Amino acid sequence: MNATAPAAPGTDTPRKTLRIGTRGSLLATTQAGTVRDALIAAGHPAELVIITTKGDVTAGPVQRIGVGVFVAELREALLAGEVDVAVHSYKDLPTVQPADLVVAAVPPREDPRDALVARDGLVLGELPPGSKVGTSAPRRRAQLRALGLGLDIQPLRGNIDTRLGKVESGELDAIVIARAGLSRIGRLDAITESLEPVQMLPAPSQGALAVECRADNPDLIAILAELDDAAARAAVVAERSLLAELEAGCTAPVGAIAEVVESIDDEGRIFDELSVRGCAAAVDGSDSIRASAVGSPSRAEELGRAVARELLELGARELMVAADAEEAPADD
Repeated sequence: MNATAPAAPGTDTPRKTLRIGTRGSLLATTQAGTVRDALIAAGHPAELVIITTKGDVTAGPVQRIGVGVFVAELREALLAGEVDVAVHSYKDLPTVQPADLVVAAVPPREDPRDALVARDGLVLGELPPGSKVGTSAPRRRAQLRALGLGLDIQPLRGNIDTRLGKVESGELDAIVIARAGLSRIGRLDAITESLEPVQMLPAPSQGALAVECRADNPDLIAILAELDDAAARAAVVAERSLLAELEAGCTAPVGAIAEVVESIDDEGRIFDELSVRGCAAAVDGSDSIRASAVGSPSRAEELGRAVARELLELGARELMVAADAEEAPADD
């Protein structure tokens, strides 16, 4: 459909309704809906177009069915002119950006931390040894096991309601899930503990959205750029640069978080710095390494790559190679 909206004030030219491609899950449509609503509020008519991706119809682990399974069909629809914009969970994107597409906006980011949803309101340290904890990523499995709590880590996949239901039914004692997803669908009440980065570093770019369009449409790029958040973009650039330098994907046991923080110089002046932390861990929990760097937000890519190089010097490559032998679904 190629709908039009009333003409802009002072003109006779109808404004085209921007078609926003999205996956059909509640989380995906809610995320895309925030972009639609922001565009409409800025005077740009927009509507959602539901597109089914390979990841939505394939039950196997994401490691087996391939990187980018939640974005390929959305990108194909963009290039075919079936939609004008695509909204992705940024962590679903491969680290290499196609030359004919551009991420025109990174809107303000949700809290990137992981969250625990446990029976009886328990926090992580209160779960007895042997408790069944469902999690969807090698990264989470590795960091949970490295805590040495004796938990029984179970594979987990499905939409958010399905995952929550496994705790409510007693099938699992707890699950670990992205806090951002629960926030976006109004289920923060289910969280029994938000996991601090010192316990578990989140997936690179977790909680961030990528608003993508064709690179040959400068007018649309300019419209979408109105939604861009400088701090969110700097953080995502650093975290994804770390991934790229490690040559790792969304299924690797790698965590990262970058945050713009306020610092004070010797003369009492306040300025912004970008703090970047990263980790790589053995999936069996036998080893975990961390590195960090701090610098100007304008050096986001450089900082991310510097942290990755330090991780590599500490043995990250060997940990990731060992993890490749295991099959597990990616973050959701």
